[in-house]
This record gives sequence, structure tokens and C-alpha cells, in this order.
Amino acid sequence: MKAQRHFEISLLWPFLLLAAASSAFMKVASEVLEGEAHALDNRILLACRVAGQPGVPIGPVWFQEGMRDLTALGSPAVLALTVAAVCGYLMVARQWRMAWLALGAALGGQGLALGLKLVFARARPDDAFHATVAAGHSFPSSHAMMSAVICLTLAALLARLTPSTRQRVYIMAAAALVTGLVGASRVYLGVHWASDVVAGWAAGAAWALLCWLLARRLGLGQESSK
Repeated sequence: MKAQRHFEISLLWPFLLLAAASSAFMKVASEVLEGEAHALDNRILLACRVAGQPGVPIGPVWFQEGMRDLTALGSPAVLALTVAAVCGYLMVARQWRMAWLALGAALGGQGLALGLKLVFARARPDDAFHATVAAGHSFPSSHAMMSAVICLTLAALLARLTPSTRQRVYIMAAAALVTGLVGASRVYLGVHWASDVVAGWAAGAAWALLCWLLARRLGLGQESSK
């Protein structure tokens, strides 16, 4: 009975997480469309600025530079290099199908992010708040969403090759930490509203879960984890 219950829970929890991430995105998107998110977004943005100086983030210069370094981790160039490196490793490990899935997840996630931006066409915070270069529509944050798509998906796929539970937890925790820091840096640097980042995290996490479920359905990595 316990074994059956454990099996049922192991089947159910990914879908519950997927539903939660999707619901979170739709909730934030609804508030953005209705204008209900703007007041809180604006308060958070102003809280990250020196009073009376919208172009100056709070904190010492070294912290500001550190946040710019962190935001670069979610840039297209860095994420593309990350995908290339992981796909190369998977190919060397002869995990060909998993390598193709990783590449497809990255390209599909990028397409989804661009499509959502075109649909919502939300303006970024005023240029006066920008402490780094940014262009294009604001919702959802591509840096937040794509760091979630790439980091969480690749971490989930690599975790399937790892037999140790502690190692799998570490891999996923590290990916979640990087994703969180990248998103937070976008708000701190004044190029995104907080709701953009939350929506990006939710959409990226949902996409990563879909890719992980596909990998599990195809049985990818099972042979290596035994």
C-alpha cells in the first residue's frame, strides 16, 4: 500500500507543480492587463532607488557592478554558451536524444518568450530608471524566463544522469539560485517591473517542467542513473 501511494505521488507532483506555475503566470498576466500590478511594481522600483535620483540604484558601487554581472548570466550570449556546453557534454556522454531535447527546449523557450512579449507589448520602466542597457517589450522578462528555461531544464536533465539524491538536489538548487538572482537583478537595475520577473519565472518554470516530463516519458537518462 505504501509503495503504491508513493508511486501515485511521484506521478502526481510534477503535474501539480506545472499547474501551480501556469496559474501563477496567468494570475500575474491578468493583473498586468488590468493595471492592478502597476502600483506595487512602482513601489518596488522606487524602493530600489536613491530618493530623488531615479537613475541611481541603492547600495555601494561594487554591489551595483555585481548586479550587472549577475544580470549578464541571463543574457542571450551566456545562455547560448551554456546550452552549447551542456549539449556538448551530453553528446560526449552519448546521450544524443537528451542533447536534442536540451537544444529543443532552449529554442522553444526562446520562441515562447518572444511570442509572449509580442502579445502583451508592455512598456518597460522609464529610461530614467535604467542602470543597464535594455530594449524591447517588458512582459515577461526574457532574462528571468530564459534563465529559468535554460538553467532549470538543463539542471533537470543533468539530474537524471546523477544517481545521488544529494547531488540532484544540489544541481537543482544551484539552478534555482542563479535563476532567482538573474531575475532580481533586472528589477534592481530598473529595466523590468517586478511582475515581469515573476511572470518570467513562472513561465520558465512551467516550460522546464514540461521538458522534464517529456524526458521522463521518453525514459531519457534512466540507464545512466541506475
